[in-house]
Amino acid sequence: MPCLKAARLYTGWEVLSGACLTFDKGRIQAISQEEGQETAQEFQVITPAFIDPHSHIGLVRAGEPETEAEANDRQDSFIIAADALDSLQMDDVALQEAVESGVLYSCILPGSGNIIGGRAAVIRNYAADSNQAFIARAGLKAAFGYNPMSTGSWEGTRPTTRMGALALLRRKLDEVARKEKRRQEADQEKQKEIVFSAEEDMLRDVLAGATRLRVHVHKIDDIAALLRLVDEFGLRVCVEHAMDVNRPDIFRELKHRDIPVTYGPMDAFAYKVELKHESWRNVRHLIESGVDFGLMTDHPVTPACQLLLQSRWLLRCGYSKQQALELVTRRNADILEVPEILGTLEKGKWASFICWNGDPFDLASHPVAVYGEGQLLYSEAAPAG
Repeated sequence: MPCLKAARLYTGWEVLSGACLTFDKGRIQAISQEEGQETAQEFQVITPAFIDPHSHIGLVRAGEPETEAEANDRQDSFIIAADALDSLQMDDVALQEAVESGVLYSCILPGSGNIIGGRAAVIRNYAADSNQAFIARAGLKAAFGYNPMSTGSWEGTRPTTRMGALALLRRKLDEVARKEKRRQEADQEKQKEIVFSAEEDMLRDVLAGATRLRVHVHKIDDIAALLRLVDEFGLRVCVEHAMDVNRPDIFRELKHRDIPVTYGPMDAFAYKVELKHESWRNVRHLIESGVDFGLMTDHPVTPACQLLLQSRWLLRCGYSKQQALELVTRRNADILEVPEILGTLEKGKWASFICWNGDPFDLASHPVAVYGEGQLLYSEAAPAG
């Protein structure tokens, strides 16, 4: 069995010195610090593969004109049955760049122009096609704030205000909730007559908490509006972005409610009014609140290959290197609900990891070998592809 040794190995839980990683058939067999193990190769540092929990990679593609981007379909404010996987094109060159940087997995979502934009998918960035790329579902994309109200020129019924967007969403959820109530209260024969469409079934899963609503939202009061909707319908949600939050109070409320935050992108230009309070210094409010959060790129807003680079702001706010690495590995895996296979280096997990020529937080360091499920995807000597 292949066995690699690292002077320093980050497991996603702790940092080990002089540790060996053994893997076989795509899975980690052991992490050991025992002396005398034969190793095929030694590296300065090994870390888990990175996971980007919010991305449009493969939908908005490098080197293609904006008119060919597929993050948003403009036919209606609600495109519930849309599947990000159906627009994924694995020949996006940004995918290979991500792999070479150790970002092996992404959660791709529809964009934020529609009130509900469609289904998200966790993918392998190194797969040959979109079927082989698919790993798991990761919720239904929704959007609050400025973006949905800015799409008046698009087709379908479009809101012009925040309250209009929320009214349309309430109406849609209420219709399904009432229909479900009628079905539950009907006798067995009448229940057969109450049939749900495929889109209504998806919203039933949202209302039942079986599917998480992944909500694009930046501002404090837009998050407050989301919490009112959560109280009204009992939704299970994840806050996506939150980049305009410049006070800790709303994060404390999310912590109290056990609602996670997929935070970022931290290195993007504040190009609209709802980002007027954006600053890297806001991250201290996340830390102080204790809310569960991970770190995204929102590719192509920030390139996927720069996922780890964003964590430098956490270091400035007091995070250790181990804590910063957790954000783009274990904690992102938890938010995407795939911790049984990804996020940490431990027995039984996928053998997906990055081998470095030095400290990952040193600008002079870079991956020299990248493994995905036990396969060498990239090496500095011989790049894959």
